[in-house]
Amino acid sequence: MVTLPAAEIRRAVRQGLEEDLAQGDATTALIFLSPVPARAEIIAQQPLVVAGMAAAVQTFLIVDPSLRLSVSKRDGDRATNGEPLLHIEGDGRSILQAERVALNFLQHLSGIATLTQRFCHAVRGYPACILDTRKTIPGWRAIQKWAVSLGGGINHRRSLSDGILIKDNHLALLQRNRRPVEQACRLAHARRSRPLPIIVEVESLSEVRQALAGKPDIILLDNMAPDLVRRAVALIKKQALVEVSGGITLKNVRAMAIAGADRISIGALTHSAPAAAVSLVMTLTRPSRRRRS
Repeated sequence: MVTLPAAEIRRAVRQGLEEDLAQGDATTALIFLSPVPARAEIIAQQPLVVAGMAAAVQTFLIVDPSLRLSVSKRDGDRATNGEPLLHIEGDGRSILQAERVALNFLQHLSGIATLTQRFCHAVRGYPACILDTRKTIPGWRAIQKWAVSLGGGINHRRSLSDGILIKDNHLALLQRNRRPVEQACRLAHARRSRPLPIIVEVESLSEVRQALAGKPDIILLDNMAPDLVRRAVALIKKQALVEVSGGITLKNVRAMAIAGADRISIGALTHSAPAAAVSLVMTLTRPSRRRRS
């Protein structure tokens, strides 16, 4: 079960409304001087995995607690093109004021969840799992990673404290050593105070050999073509888990899984996912006429 990051969602919603409504809504305030009874529907305009519904609901209710909402699709649900996601009834002025912030959450987070699902489907039938990275919008990491989970992906490190990941720039500072990859792994083993996984990034087969001597938990093959990944997997022989990253697309991700990768980490899940197509359609409602007795 995917855990809802409730506190982070509340904070993001309030921040979004502060950006948009701190000085009021100049257009709506001038055109509508009194409440306007209205009904609105948020509709999917493409097949998608819903993410951000909890944030959208909070957005409308913070703007106007008297709005009446009916959720048709919850976070993690699949929706087809044209399916309604959320119904809103109440003062049209309030709906207008909440619309953009609510749609921003739904479009961005559903985009992440939908792209993640496409990557997961691409490697179906192989044991490789799809992971995100720390390439997230500052302040939105928890909710972006939540969207990845809703799409079927797995969260990589949430912060620098969650694991030991030795990258190229760490190794650059060890270049005086003849075998920097091996040395970095040995230093991590010797000095870690708690059982964090040790991951080391390598770019060649010679560095794979160094990594094996250092005994990391995971060897991360960076920007390697599938053929080179296959050779690296044969060299590693299950002495460590194999992760691949760098340049992963929907066109080559299955080839990476076939080559033997255990983990495929993809920064694009959070930094380049296209926004999902979602729209809000509003109509004026008229009070029902009472029948004369």
